[in-house]
Amino acid sequence: MTHFPITALRSVDLDTPDLLQSEQFYISVWGLELVTRHDGVSYLRASSSDHHVVALRQGDRPALRAITFRLHSDAEFETISAASVKHGATLLSGPAPNLGPDGGTIMSIRAPGGGVLRFVHGDLQHAEAPSSTSRPTRLAHVNINSTDVDDLAAFYEQALGFRLTDRSKIMAFVRCNSDHHAIVIADAAVNGLNHVAFLMPDIEAVMRGSGRMIDAGFPIAWGVGRHGPGDNVFAYFIDPVGIVIEYTAEVLQIDDSYVVRGPSEWVWPPGRTDHWGIAPPKADYVKTAQTAVPYADGSTA
Repeated sequence: MTHFPITALRSVDLDTPDLLQSEQFYISVWGLELVTRHDGVSYLRASSSDHHVVALRQGDRPALRAITFRLHSDAEFETISAASVKHGATLLSGPAPNLGPDGGTIMSIRAPGGGVLRFVHGDLQHAEAPSSTSRPTRLAHVNINSTDVDDLAAFYEQALGFRLTDRSKIMAFVRCNSDHHAIVIADAAVNGLNHVAFLMPDIEAVMRGSGRMIDAGFPIAWGVGRHGPGDNVFAYFIDPVGIVIEYTAEVLQIDDSYVVRGPSEWVWPPGRTDHWGIAPPKADYVKTAQTAVPYADGSTA
């Protein structure tokens, strides 16, 4: 098996123009749990052992502040920092003791094209919460927009040790463990956040969670359906401040024997947008929302 210096996608840091509203939404409706509030940041966990999967802070507008990954060992800090700088990233800080409530050692870089990536090792973890029929277990993936998909995918492979899993016409899927993808890179006119996907225990949980969202006044923005690359079930929503989020389940598990497929092999028949053929075409307002959330520091390179 491939050795991955990064073993998991852990969390995202999001800016919101209304911290109280966003916190209440993610706890009361989306299904996360408050861990703590620290230095103006609200840390929210899912049911897995991750200390948190979302960190919310007040900002002028919705924005992606950082994506955090967990490293295999302390030794990977040197490997990742050297390779990242070699391949066009900027080292921002670390490795150093993490002053946040999740602890451990942390390092931050700015990736080519913009966006802060953080890497942690030895961070605090919880005992796993009791299984739920409609609550997220962890992050499944983060989909980011890029004006140069192949260049950024190459960075994830060459600098961070990810593996390319599939390449559709407009997206590259890269992985750091047996999940088909942890990061999806989408072709766009701007760099920034496309959406954040949360793993649910199963299809039933996706449906129950979707029902809870509808009851709370948040209609399904796209879905329910089953994706091509990754074969995962999906239901997309837009949160109260305009961030696109996804419930997903049954992400394809793969190993080194998986054969990468290209754009010519990921083609739907006319009018179809998913394996099942029941998800309607994505509405324009959803597409707009998927390109409306920038990086928090305004970086683009």
